[in-house]
Amino acid sequence: MAFAAVAQYQCDPTDADTVRDALRKMRELASSEPANLAYEAHEVVDRPGAFMVYERYRDRAGFEAHKETEHFAELIRGTVFPLLKERTVVFAETL
Repeated sequence: MAFAAVAQYQCDPTDADTVRDALRKMRELASSEPANLAYEAHEVVDRPGAFMVYERYRDRAGFEAHKETEHFAELIRGTVFPLLKERTVVFAETL
């Protein structure tokens, strides 16, 4: 059963370039993970510093493995998370 995560991030607009660059790099690296089916990062229109990320994996174990990668530690935990003012995540499984 496929597993998805949809995250909404809000950073200060002055940090948007750093977050944008990290998400672009993450998109490239996540696509090489064996369980990754999709990793799409979007910048919210008309809301400076707002981003949305859609991730899809073969199963929850694939998502958990994604969170243990070096690139997640560096780009998301180490770069993006410290710059966020707000973060919400919704998890879903395929019906």
